[in-house]
Amino acid sequence: MAVPPSAPQPRASFHLRRHTPCPQCSWGMEEKAAASAGCREPPGPPRAAAVAYFGISVDPDDILPGALSLIQELRPHWKPEQVRTKRFTDGITNKLVACYVEEDMQDCVLVRVYGERTELLVDRENEVRNFQLLRAHGCAPRLYCTFQNGLCYEYMQGVALGPEHIREPRLFRLIALEMAKIHTIHANGSLPKPTLWHKMHNYFTLVKNEINPSLSADVPKVEVLERELAWLKEHLSQLESPVVFCHNDLLCKNIIYDSIKGVNEVDYCLYPARETQLQWLHYYLQAQKGMAVTPREVERLYVQVNKFALASHFFWALWALIQNQYSTIHFDFLRYAVIRFNQYFKVKPQVSALEMPK
Repeated sequence: MAVPPSAPQPRASFHLRRHTPCPQCSWGMEEKAAASAGCREPPGPPRAAAVAYFGISVDPDDILPGALSLIQELRPHWKPEQVRTKRFTDGITNKLVACYVEEDMQDCVLVRVYGERTELLVDRENEVRNFQLLRAHGCAPRLYCTFQNGLCYEYMQGVALGPEHIREPRLFRLIALEMAKIHTIHANGSLPKPTLWHKMHNYFTLVKNEINPSLSADVPKVEVLERELAWLKEHLSQLESPVVFCHNDLLCKNIIYDSIKGVNEVDYCLYPARETQLQWLHYYLQAQKGMAVTPREVERLYVQVNKFALASHFFWALWALIQNQYSTIHFDFLRYAVIRFNQYFKVKPQVSALEMPK
């Protein structure tokens, strides 16, 4: 069961490189990795360097002054009048601005300002620990500092992928390999504890107690949501799906690829067909196990993934309801929640009927 380390990690980039080894193991991103990769954590957890903290609060509605104050601390050799900035507007949880001097953005600092009331959704201390852990394994950019309502980190060169890119076999092979790499990370030399049901119950409690009176008629009634949540937990807990350290926000735009040119709308017609999923899962399992895998193993994971996709719909629909109540970011969160709930109820009969291979 893929569970969030700090559920969720908004807009954390998933960076695909070619010939990029993990400093903790011998991982490579070429085809040979599928047959030979055996990324395993060494004895004891990697040591993370202390992260600088600045007692600066950045105004979410006027980011630039606070961002420039942080840049003076992090890049004191930059002349303030030469600092350029670029706003990124794809994010729907946090606000993000890039600060740089040179046109090529080789040295660029990203300033992420937490969204309004997102502490209800994200454990920020856990987020920083997980950021450092992923960095220690070569799976995340450098974290420069934290401040009162955000953090600063390294800009990763590359292009955010779109749905048309991740359907290409040469790219989804790389994504499968990188995801398998992340899923082998153990935070303290032991298996991670599942947090999915605890986090989803917290989200549901917020919706029930603080948001329920204002719910749209298009959103299922709280009694229906409560019943579905209980059914999900009972149904999915029987799958014996492994618990892993995962990204938890792997949208196309959160996958950065550094070798090609690169959604507001949710188009489930783009959802990969069974054969594409089986190919992807074959690459993933082979990389994770470091050996050949059987069709039965792939089919078993296919059933688990598609059943847990129901939990994904439910989880992010609840998240969107909470964001709709508190976020100041211009995005139709309520419509997004309705879309995810609709898709949940649409695919539930077919997906719940899938059986694990004998």
